[in-house]
Amino acid sequence: MIKYLIIDDEHIAHDIIKGYCDILSNMQLKKHCYDAFEALDYLRENQVDLIFLDLNMPKLKGFDFLKTLPNPPKVIVTTAYKEYALEGYELEITDYLLKPFSFERFLKAVNKAFQFKDRTSSTKQQIEKPKSGYIFLHSDKKYFQVKLSDILYVEAAGNYSKVVLKDKNILVREKISEMLEKLSMDNFIQVHKSFIIAKQHINSIEGNRIRILEYIIPVGKTYKANIIQLLK
Repeated sequence: MIKYLIIDDEHIAHDIIKGYCDILSNMQLKKHCYDAFEALDYLRENQVDLIFLDLNMPKLKGFDFLKTLPNPPKVIVTTAYKEYALEGYELEITDYLLKPFSFERFLKAVNKAFQFKDRTSSTKQQIEKPKSGYIFLHSDKKYFQVKLSDILYVEAAGNYSKVVLKDKNILVREKISEMLEKLSMDNFIQVHKSFIIAKQHINSIEGNRIRILEYIIPVGKTYKANIIQLLK
């Protein structure tokens, strides 16, 4: 379960963010905070995994608040001011959402927070992932919660991608490059311009072919280095 705070002085912002979080089954709101001092009081005694942080708040601005935290959790900025984006990434925030933002953009930020390695952190340690290890995929006007361990491979289909699971396929309107951003590089590897595969489901590698169950996946010339690295 991902425990989160909303820190924003606008009630409507709380309603929107909580509404989006309520769609996701593993998000647990711990507190509504309407200024940074209220959040500081809560964090002195409690821990959370994620903060949705507004910037332009009374008393103490969002980034000034963030600088006071010795070990901040993941932070997704939610603001109407784009000019502070660079400062945000220097503070190693996870994502920067400009109001108003869609559910799809919100979901991308949450997936980014809990599925990637933190490439900007000087420690290079892996971001904590939800124990269930999931992503949400949008297909046929619905959102499907999919366990990463159930994904065999992803195949490009123009502006779409076919996600092949153990028991079904899901066609999503995302390019394979966008799918690659959603998937943890600890568990997945691109082996062809049109294929991303799950490392754990590889049965065998022979020449330029990879077998996953009954499927044969080609290895592209420019991706052979990925296979060599995998075999080390």
